[in-house]
Order: sequence, then C-alpha cells, then structure tokens
Amino acid sequence: MSGVLVAGTTSDAGKSLVAAGLCRWLAREGVRVAPFKAQNMSNNSMVCADGAEIGRAQWLQARAAGVEPEAAFNPVLLKPGSDRRSHIVAMGKPFGVLDAGEYATGRRVLAKLAFDAYRELERRFDVVVCEGAGSPAEVNLRDGDYVNMGLAREFGLPVLVVGDIDRGGVLAAMYGTLALLDHEDQELIAGWVVNKFRGDLALLRPGLGTLTERTGRPVFGVLPWLDGVWIDSEDALAAAGWAGTATGATLKVAVVRFPRASNATDVDALAAEPGVAVSLTADPDVVATSDVVVLPGSRATVSDLRWLAERGLADAVKTRAVEGKPVLGVCGGYQMLATRIADDVESEVGTIDGLGLLPSTVDFTAEKVLATPEGRWRGHAVRAYEIHHGRATVPETPDVEPFLDGCRRGPVWGTMWHGAFDNDGFRRAWLTEAAAQAGIEWTPRAGAPGFAELRERMLDSLADAIEQHLDGEALRRLMKL
Repeated sequence: MSGVLVAGTTSDAGKSLVAAGLCRWLAREGVRVAPFKAQNMSNNSMVCADGAEIGRAQWLQARAAGVEPEAAFNPVLLKPGSDRRSHIVAMGKPFGVLDAGEYATGRRVLAKLAFDAYRELERRFDVVVCEGAGSPAEVNLRDGDYVNMGLAREFGLPVLVVGDIDRGGVLAAMYGTLALLDHEDQELIAGWVVNKFRGDLALLRPGLGTLTERTGRPVFGVLPWLDGVWIDSEDALAAAGWAGTATGATLKVAVVRFPRASNATDVDALAAEPGVAVSLTADPDVVATSDVVVLPGSRATVSDLRWLAERGLADAVKTRAVEGKPVLGVCGGYQMLATRIADDVESEVGTIDGLGLLPSTVDFTAEKVLATPEGRWRGHAVRAYEIHHGRATVPETPDVEPFLDGCRRGPVWGTMWHGAFDNDGFRRAWLTEAAAQAGIEWTPRAGAPGFAELRERMLDSLADAIEQHLDGEALRRLMKL
C-alpha cells in the first residue's frame, strides 16, 4: 500500500480537484484508491449513506474513486460558526467546538483520530490520495499540524505541491514553499504541478527549468485551465465557475451571499441548467429585480438573519413576497423565513422573530439531524440530505402547501433538504413553476444533460488532464505502483 499528499502553495490552488482527478485516473486503471483529508475546514459538507458527515470535496473524490463515501475519508471536519470558533465533526459526528486560540495546540486528540483513520485506509486500499489544507508553508501552524507536513512526516508520504499559475507568481510561490520548510519536511517534497495554465507552454518552460534547477525537484506537469470543473466546489459559492453557463439565459436567479453560507453547492445544479443565470449578491436592488431569489444554507442562521436585516436585504425579500415573486429558502434560509426561531444552541440568543413569510416555527436542539431522506413532489422522485440543528414545525392551514419536508405559501418556498435540486426532474419542474410565478417564459431545454452526468463528465475531464499533461510513469513510481 502507498499514499501521496497533494498540497498547494495557497488555498484554492486546485488541490481538491487535482486529488479528484488522481482518484479517477487511478480507478480507471484498476487501482483500489481512496481519498483522504485529515482535517477539512469548510461549511460545505455531505451526509454519507451511514449518516456520517464529511467534507463535500472528499465525497466528490470518493465518487471519482468509485467507492462509497465514508467518515474515514475526512475524519476531522471543522465548520466555522464565527471568525474565532469552529464546530468540530469527528468521524462523521459532532465533537464539540474549537476556538481560534486552541487551533495550534489543542488538536492532539483530533490528530490521533485522523492518523488512526489513515491507518485503516492503508490496510484496505492500494493507494490513498491525501489532500492537504491551505499551504504546507504555514509554519506558524506547524506544531500540531496533522493535515499537511505533519501527516506526510507521520507516514513518509511524498508530497506533490500544486500551484495556481492563473494567480501569478507561481514559481516564486513554489520556491518559497520549499524554502520555508525545515530540512526534514523538505525531504518529503517530491515535486511540482502547475495548475490552471492558459497560453503558450513554450514560454513557461524556461521558468520550469529554473525551478527544477533551484529546488532539485521535478515539475510533474502543467495542467491546463479546464472549463466546467466548478461543480461541488468546496470554497463557498463557485461564482467564477458559473461564467459561461448561462448563454441565452432567460431566467435570472439571485443567491444571497451570506457571511456563513453552508452547503451552497445546492445552487450548482440551478447554475448548470441551460437558460438559467445564477448570480451571487448582497445588493437589495438585485434581490428586488431578479426573477427568483434563493436564501441558501447557513452555519449561523441567527447571525446571518441579522446581517440580512442590516443590509436591507430582509425588506427586499419581504417586498418580493408581497409582489408575488418567488423566494426559496434552503435549510438555514428556510429557517429565516419562519415566524419564530428559538435558538439556545447555535447562537444562544433565545427566541427571535423570523421574516414571517412562512407559518413555520423553528426550534434548535443539541442533537444534529444527519439524514438522507427521499420523497416526491409533483410526481418527481427526490433524494436529498439533511444537516441541521434547527427543526421546523409547519401548522396545517388552508394557504400552505407541503413542499418536500417543508412548505410553500404563495411565492415563498422552504425546505431543510439539501441536494434536492441535483434531481433533474424535480429541479426542472420547480424552475418551470417558479418561472411562471415570476412571469418569465422558461422551459427546460430538450436533450440537456442531467446534473449527475455533468459531474461525471467533470471527473473524467480531470482524469483526462492528469493522463495527458502529467508524467504518469513518474507518478506511478512515486506511489510505488
């Protein structure tokens, strides 16, 4: 058994997608491969079939590897609830909180959990493709690190460092990454992968030669800029990836950019639908004038509701409802639409008023709901997942219609279910009805690919890029295959 760590010069250098591409490439060659990220910090997560919660990126990488997602693939997940406190999910279940002051020193128990999970995986798979976090050159966090060089040192993993050339300065970032590490960590850096390149490769080659000469490490290859690889992005809402997906759009969807947005990948499927333009906004005028407005999930429902009011967005949403323009709330966004929110758990503020656009009431409980529900709407099957502490109660009134697990009143819709819009039939039926409410002529495009198909295409395109642009033989030797 062997492993490799995919690190990056920065956050969003492409570690997650390169790791996914490696997983799909190896799986296509018959290698039993598993993804692994010792510690993930993200509010975008997923529920596995057994009820375990893991980072969305590791769920996607498991799909790439052709294996069932499980807690061991992401044994520690930190979900930021504020700038100084994160909620811990360990081996798929809630595990308390971690304050910023404890970040560098208070993680020994978490490190043991992560290392034990890795050891379990190395017994079951031929290769474990590990993903780092941030940059391995964050030497201020080196003591207690167990996701970057701490993980590599513990298991003797070779490290591929990915750099985003689209940001500029990639050669300096790679050289500087190596220079900042101590000697023992430097010994584990195997080489470099340049990511997101567009242009004439001949112009880059002299710089790559200098990098190899100065660092003594090879460049394993240069990955091109790939369109259509934004699905399931780990970093909040992948607005940049939506560019170009809305050619000829007739239906304009505005998604409110909450400070603590959670599981915002729900909107990916809307953005991938032909004829739908999705934008992120914190502008009340955009909320007022868009055809459809979405309040996505939130890791801090009460705090983000307060922010909504302070920015004038709450009034804009209420005005929409009065005018009969559709508003959709998902999980935290649904909770905000309620008449009352009682929260002594997440925010500890007690009972406050919601936006009052739905008759539901919300009560937060210490026990987190982690589930993978199934249902139907307008005859369409829906498979989804739930991650929340708030529980909504909907009274039976004549003007309220059931909507999945939530409800609809007039133009206002709400559900706790994440991932519902990944279901093609449901998504298209709901968009058609919402467009009609908005007075927009929109119908699904005949023959358009389904969302699952788009995801598979993306994973295959990543694997194709690995195969075509990286040194496959050198990678196999590195992973002892």
